[in-house]
Amino acid sequence: MTLLDIHAVHKTYGQHKVLTDIHLTVAAGSRTAIVGPSGSGKTTLLRIIAGFEVPDAGQITLGDRPLADGLQAVPAHLRGIGFVPQDGALFPHLTVEGNVGFGLPKNTPNRRQRLAELMDMVALDVALLKRRPHEISGGQQQRVALARALAQSPSLMLLDEPFSALDTGLRAATRKAIAKLLSDAGITTILVTHDQAEALSFADQVAVLHAGRLVQVGRPTDLYLHPRDAETASFLGDAIVLPAQLGGGWADCALGRLAVNDNQRSGPVQIMLRPEQIMVTEVPAAQASEADQAGICLGVVSDTDFGGSVCAVSVRLLRGDGAAVPGHHPQASEPAPLLIRSSALQVLSVGATVRLSVTGQAHVFAAAA
Repeated sequence: MTLLDIHAVHKTYGQHKVLTDIHLTVAAGSRTAIVGPSGSGKTTLLRIIAGFEVPDAGQITLGDRPLADGLQAVPAHLRGIGFVPQDGALFPHLTVEGNVGFGLPKNTPNRRQRLAELMDMVALDVALLKRRPHEISGGQQQRVALARALAQSPSLMLLDEPFSALDTGLRAATRKAIAKLLSDAGITTILVTHDQAEALSFADQVAVLHAGRLVQVGRPTDLYLHPRDAETASFLGDAIVLPAQLGGGWADCALGRLAVNDNQRSGPVQIMLRPEQIMVTEVPAAQASEADQAGICLGVVSDTDFGGSVCAVSVRLLRGDGAAVPGHHPQASEPAPLLIRSSALQVLSVGATVRLSVTGQAHVFAAAA
């Protein structure tokens, strides 16, 4: 069942188009992430849903209740929507109790019991109620902000990059905990973030916004593995984009002949592989010539970047079939190296000759409209 329906929403500031013809539906009880680069219109869209901004045109409906129809809109405080801003925006002069209870009327029955329930919902000890925001950690502050938003029992929760100020480890743990408690409470959630990994791990549905337009909406796995174009692919993670000649479910490219996920089209196309699809195996120098003659795709390690469990390896292809690779410029003396993810257990040295093999299918981008 659809809880939120956004139809043909437009927004401009002066002569600048911020949002153009936005269509988005959000299912009840689901988690949606709106992701895009800075300036793409993410926060503006979230503020329009919340009621802090008014669309120039378009309709927004929550359940069976119209929230906006062009410039006519329900005020934010009457929408019953929870909102957690980027920095939490806690009142520094109030205690945690004062912050969480800010959304509760003073005459709320069993008010103290309700405060304790809210603290329990966000996994915080009631002993923290007497502290002020500066006396608790960043992760605890975000949970307090969430508890304050939950106090009004909203049917929809909006999160505006709420984890961006947290340390990496705390960020992941807080994100996972908040996703679980919102799901357990059955609260529909929309997260705005510029962090691709955060969007993919948090949401049931991801919406990619670029230059004020929604370019693709779908399940995280679908968008990651089957992006509509190279730009979307690169925004959702590292991508290896290659020109190729397509036919019969196969593509001939700089990496050789690869299976693809398109059996219908033929001719010149662009294909995509994720770095983790390419396996590299070091080839002894004595065997390199023999491997090359056998048509095996070879490369030379030009750089490595050790990152703990995963090592980023840059490989310059040696195969001389004239095909271009990512970043290749017609006037360049040689193509740019491929970025490949390798296990840290297999640390390759710069200058090593490696064999490249591909697992899974390459993705064929949609034909240009």
